[in-house]
Amino acid sequence: MTISRSHNKNRHSINIEAQRRELIGEGKQAKVLRKAELQRLLNYVSHSRHPERDRVMVLLSFRAGLRAKEIAQLTWSMVTNTTGELADVISLHNKASKGRAGGRTIPLHRELADALLALKAVRGERVRPHRPVIYSERAPGYSPNAVAIWFHTRYREIGLEGASSHSGRRTFITAIAKKITEAGGSLRDVQEMAGHSSLSMTQRYIQGDSAAKRNVIGLI
Repeated sequence: MTISRSHNKNRHSINIEAQRRELIGEGKQAKVLRKAELQRLLNYVSHSRHPERDRVMVLLSFRAGLRAKEIAQLTWSMVTNTTGELADVISLHNKASKGRAGGRTIPLHRELADALLALKAVRGERVRPHRPVIYSERAPGYSPNAVAIWFHTRYREIGLEGASSHSGRRTFITAIAKKITEAGGSLRDVQEMAGHSSLSMTQRYIQGDSAAKRNVIGLI
């Protein structure tokens, strides 16, 4: 009887872990969204109960490449200066990312800046340096797992298959990798903005482009 109960408990734990991995898209490449798909998501959340917050959540993923944990841990002090005005960069602390090496500085995209200003105006006196940017009705903020579930639910509601909380991050990294040389940078800059410990990890995130491969052959 004891062995049977232990076996059932272990099987239950495995099922819960499998469900968690599915929700956050762990173990498989997240879908890279097209512009029209991102706009569809933004249009959808604009009609939510908390449209300003939800727009910021989406854009932190797609315009800053933040992980679910980083979205959950982001505080107003990381996006504002000492006078409380919106900064021009996101200053992500190590503790809000992946420990000793995940912290980084990310230039603030204009679209994200506008969304943050709108959210800041709506929140008013509730905006404090130590408080999370992404708030919850029932708690001070979201947990990383709650952020992952939030994205999973929104994608399911609009009928986007294969997308997860990592889709925005992968879309962001792919986009800046394609444009970085035009800006005078290199993949090393992409690696730093992504918060990766190695270039090989960054390269795994970048989605290839068949048309670009054909075009570059014609240039040599």
